[in-house]
Amino acid sequence: MSHKRTSLTRRAFTAGAASAALTAPSILRAQEDQTGVRRNISSFRTHTWQDSFDALGKGINIADTNTRVMQHWTADGEMRIYPTSVPLTDELTKRGYTTVTFKDPKPDWTPTPSMRERDPSLPAYMPPGPDNPLGARALHLSWQYYRIHGTHDTRKIGRRSSSGCIGLFKEQIIEVFDRTVVGTQVRLI
Repeated sequence: MSHKRTSLTRRAFTAGAASAALTAPSILRAQEDQTGVRRNISSFRTHTWQDSFDALGKGINIADTNTRVMQHWTADGEMRIYPTSVPLTDELTKRGYTTVTFKDPKPDWTPTPSMRERDPSLPAYMPPGPDNPLGARALHLSWQYYRIHGTHDTRKIGRRSSSGCIGLFKEQIIEVFDRTVVGTQVRLI
């Protein structure tokens, strides 16, 4: 009988210690780098589509440029979350409401005039292929030059690295592309 009691006491102690460790302020406190960007799970947040739209319609994408995450809902309400790359600066970031106007299964790339101005070494045009900066698929938005697309450079995901677009891993843009229809509502926040 005393063995059972000792065993329960150890379990209680272990559970209490684990709980205390998980709730310790030093563990929950976000670590910030020199730019002030939060780099842990406490900076991650999800959004409800009802806070931004009246109805699901054909589907919804909400891309959060602060947490670098895109939430995608299909018309039947199934939601998935994807890590993204986001624009380098706030000046390159367009926020607000738009829609998917065209699904490009083999995107080619023409740098915008402002991109060529910032970096004259960029090619004038790049055909579809493995080195194309738009990756395997692209969803064109109603805003000129803005896309949700894949990236061939996976180091960009989770970082401020684009000239205005939202980038996803190759496998994930293919999944989002297949689940998205023209007319899907989009919000960038």
